[in-house]
Amino acid sequence: MTKVAFIGLGCEKNIINTEKMMGQCKNAGFQLMDELEQVDVAIINTCGFIESAKAEALETIFEVAQLKAEGKVKKIILAGCLVQRYQEEIAKELPEVDGFLGVGSFQEIAEAVEAVMKGERVSRFGDLANLQLEGERVLTSAPATSYLKIADGCNNRCAYCCIPMIRGDFKSRPMENIMEEAEKLVEDGTRELILIAQDTTNYGIDLYGERKLCALIREIAKIKDLQWLRLLYLYPDKVSDELIQLMAEEEKIIPYIEMPIQHASGKILSAMNRPGDDESLLETIEKIRAKLPNVALRTTLIVGFPGETDEDFEILCNFVRAAKFDKLGVFTFSPEEGTPAYEMPHQIEEPIKERRQEILEMIQAEVAEEKQAALIGKDLTVLVEGYDRFGECWYGRSFMEAPDIDGKIFFTCQSAVKSGDFVTVTIEETMDFDLLGTMKEDIR
Repeated sequence: MTKVAFIGLGCEKNIINTEKMMGQCKNAGFQLMDELEQVDVAIINTCGFIESAKAEALETIFEVAQLKAEGKVKKIILAGCLVQRYQEEIAKELPEVDGFLGVGSFQEIAEAVEAVMKGERVSRFGDLANLQLEGERVLTSAPATSYLKIADGCNNRCAYCCIPMIRGDFKSRPMENIMEEAEKLVEDGTRELILIAQDTTNYGIDLYGERKLCALIREIAKIKDLQWLRLLYLYPDKVSDELIQLMAEEEKIIPYIEMPIQHASGKILSAMNRPGDDESLLETIEKIRAKLPNVALRTTLIVGFPGETDEDFEILCNFVRAAKFDKLGVFTFSPEEGTPAYEMPHQIEEPIKERRQEILEMIQAEVAEEKQAALIGKDLTVLVEGYDRFGECWYGRSFMEAPDIDGKIFFTCQSAVKSGDFVTVTIEETMDFDLLGTMKEDIR
């Protein structure tokens, strides 16, 4: 039996592609291995979105190539975004790699494994329009929480982003296919479903001629044993009144909104090919909070975009102070080949980008500290994720924390609990972006 091992890099959307390839290999009769040593084929699903992701992918490839040189791995296949983006260069620069699969050829992984085991060097780059969105997955996330990808690709064409050229145009999954997978995930123990796409708010526009996110989540919310439905990547100009009202009315849709804003200066947003300015964005935030007063708002920002002046940056700083996001990530602009921003004049020097990143993070730290302190003494429903044997306590997340990107809630308890339980925790202390507390005796 051919032994294969997977390494999935990048965002949760890419991890789902890894899980689908794992499912295909399992169905082909291959043995899935947890460890890389002594496997026939090591498969690395790469990310190529920004410079740091590319560096991580290359470092991983070189580490696996060393295992191959030592005889611990027989063959290597690379897949995913980095391969798709640099398909010609990467084959020349990495002679130790035996196979390359582009984003449009994920569904050919089993055939690629068989080919490299016969001594062939495989290179397959299918049409991005054929990007595979369906298929069985081998879940790698915590059992009680599952990501559910409802679309892939993107039509937004932000000036800094290479996703459209890597993954193609926006492509929605049929609603019935999403529902079938959602029901299966819940049947298998999932209690929190997290809907994702490059632009979740655009769901259905290509299939149905109109956005159908609200119709989709109304159906998903009907699944009996589902407790939390979390929405990620809601674009601010597409957060409709209907969606906000639905989130207010449907208790399973938790009041957590990840809304990538990227900047607040109208001039910079226009250069990014994104709509809005600080005033319109604050109006959207105020509208959301009016209907969802306990909403947890998260966003991401880019500093150092070409042409960003001190005035533009001051607008952004004032916006962050006024918006008071619950969670916020700040990234420095990464010039990516093939994007309009790569060739733009007035590129910002790295030290200036890094200093602006530090300033924004300090502003947000003050906001976060105030919001964290306000939670002391409050009772929060927590989804238990595991036990921290070093801290001798359990940990999990409330509706305010998405997995992997936000903090944790650590708590002590006297009762027996397990991963996947929902418990009530009284918050007693804060610790940076994490919370500490004690569980009440009401496991359900």
